[in-house]
Amino acid sequence: MTERFLDLPERAQKPRATGVTAAIDGGLPPTDVRGILEAGGAYLDLWKFGWGTAYLDPGLTEKLELLRRHRIGSCPGGTFLELADQQGRAVTCLDWCAHHGFSHMEVSNGLLGLSRRAKSHLIELARQRFTVWSEVGAKDPGIPVDVDAWVRDVGDDLDAGASCVVIEGRESGTVGAFRTDRSVREDLVDALLDKFGSAALVFEAPHREQQAWFVCHVGTDANLANVNPREAIAVETLRLGLRADTAQRHQLEASRERLS
Repeated sequence: MTERFLDLPERAQKPRATGVTAAIDGGLPPTDVRGILEAGGAYLDLWKFGWGTAYLDPGLTEKLELLRRHRIGSCPGGTFLELADQQGRAVTCLDWCAHHGFSHMEVSNGLLGLSRRAKSHLIELARQRFTVWSEVGAKDPGIPVDVDAWVRDVGDDLDAGASCVVIEGRESGTVGAFRTDRSVREDLVDALLDKFGSAALVFEAPHREQQAWFVCHVGTDANLANVNPREAIAVETLRLGLRADTAQRHQLEASRERLS
């Protein structure tokens, strides 16, 4: 019997530059991580140890080895580096991350403690040893979203050497690119896409309806972050149009291709 019989969108093989799925880990034990990766590791590209958990995780070494085995990048959360910088220990933090074998570094300013110059300096410093993903946007939902300011910040981060820029959404999906009701700030997203294109942007989208929106709006190769690692396969079904949330879009595209 033919294993693959549906017409589905083409997906790049790892290591992927687009269509990236980045998971967030809040402290899972290695046994859970092993099971998650055996089931869905093929669909994950980056594993972020959120909220400074890498600093406390007794299973860090084992988990990093599992990630390398499955060709999944690893990254401590950006707040970890921000806090180290506030204490004058940014270089020590980067040394620690390099020693443990992290492949990526997130440089953020969600705590609003970094000047533009300081953030650019951290990006330049980190990119000497890591692939740098910067992050734009405050974590405080009370801070108004200024679209023009976000566009400037993304451009400045890319100019400083970030490989791509993560658009803040948090694990709640209620700040940054989203309103408090989880709906997408379309004006912000479209302004960023128009200026930089989808390959340079990674959207934190922890909820199914948000993930589906980006797949429908940006395409199969939308870059998504803050995904629950247990939902790696479920997110891939959204990308491929195997779920009702995105199936209609993919069927319309397939019909256009057949007619062209």
